[in-house]
Amino acid sequence: MNEIRNKGWSVTMAGLGINLALGILYTWSIFKQSIKESILAGDGRFNWDIASLNDPFAVCCLMFTIAMIFAGRIQDKLSPRITAVIGGVLTGLGLIMISQTNSLFFWILGFGVLTGLGLGFGYASATPPAIKWFPASKTGMIAGTVVAGFGLASVYIAPLSNYLIAEYGLSFAMLIFGVAFIGVVCFLARFLLNPPEGYSPEEAQPSPGKPLTAKALDFTPAQMLQTASFYKLWFMYFVGAGAALIIIGGVAGMAKQSMDDLAWIVVALMAVGNAGGRIAAGAVSDKIGRTWTLLIMMSFQAVVIFSLLFIGETQALLLVVAATLIGFNYGTNLSLFPSAAKDYYGLKNFGANYGLIFSAWGVGGFVFPRVSQMIVAQTGSPEAAYIMCVVLLMASSAMALKTKAPDSIPEGVPMLERSRAKLVLARKQPANAYIGSRYK
Repeated sequence: MNEIRNKGWSVTMAGLGINLALGILYTWSIFKQSIKESILAGDGRFNWDIASLNDPFAVCCLMFTIAMIFAGRIQDKLSPRITAVIGGVLTGLGLIMISQTNSLFFWILGFGVLTGLGLGFGYASATPPAIKWFPASKTGMIAGTVVAGFGLASVYIAPLSNYLIAEYGLSFAMLIFGVAFIGVVCFLARFLLNPPEGYSPEEAQPSPGKPLTAKALDFTPAQMLQTASFYKLWFMYFVGAGAALIIIGGVAGMAKQSMDDLAWIVVALMAVGNAGGRIAAGAVSDKIGRTWTLLIMMSFQAVVIFSLLFIGETQALLLVVAATLIGFNYGTNLSLFPSAAKDYYGLKNFGANYGLIFSAWGVGGFVFPRVSQMIVAQTGSPEAAYIMCVVLLMASSAMALKTKAPDSIPEGVPMLERSRAKLVLARKQPANAYIGSRYK
């Protein structure tokens, strides 16, 4: 058992390391600020429309989500190693591409599409194999630890980006990151592996006499889509992630007024909060449950974003505190929802199932920053966007109270399953035997 436990932790640490590289997404506000300064200075390097500043970031979030759906299935069926290597190569190639051009189109293609797909494949490779090695009582903690790397990445990427951009320019900084991340992710991929067939971690089985609950059932993606809980989780994830990504995508610009060249400190501290939120929420939700943790997280996030209405860009200390708390609250999403996906829908198809739930993150990351940028371009202030986020977060808090794990596999057989059942009948085998085996 010690050998198995050691493998579990080595997989967890490898996933943490991969996410530490891929977390460059959360440093977008620094890259955006450099581009914005070029546009306003009229130096001819970046001839973008100000309203389009968030487009590469928004497309990146969307591609991240699309990749997660397919990468999760590849991870389940083939290998997390293959998934991670694909992620590392695509991420690096996207960054190398934008290092060679200042065109908005190629930044959308490079950072938005290629790097976005790479982040999705890399991210999908890390969490599923790690939590499969551990019992249900540690799901939140392990998920939080693995994804903490993605949030914590800005602690080193933010100051490093600030230095490289100041010394060598934005293009060279992207080139360095692209080459480095290909090497790091491909190396760490060799440590990722799923448990052997039939492996069951300690404490994973229900205690004697305890009735089987939905937490022990394995849903296929088609079956999961028939449950109301999926759509509730999806909406809460969409709001929780999207509302925070508005701030994350623009925090460097907000801090620039009061902290000038030290604005990267706000990005780094927000990253610390981001990572801390992932670990803390995972551990707390293991104790008090996902529902109550979701309620607390959504409500607190609404309060913090509401406070931004009263914090000016020159109030550096308050801005730092608010950014750190928003990072913390955002981070809770990234450990709570994968943990809920495992609790609600089982481990067998976890990669694919969580990929579908994770699509809420990508849609939120695409919609919220774009809408926010349009509001700012029209009104000159983000206040209306903040109020919109607060209202939606409070609605999500109320929804959390009515969200629970499905009690059973949905009745009826999805279309794909019916087609397979017909094949069984054609072979003169009892269809009931087949259908029953799918629902055991």
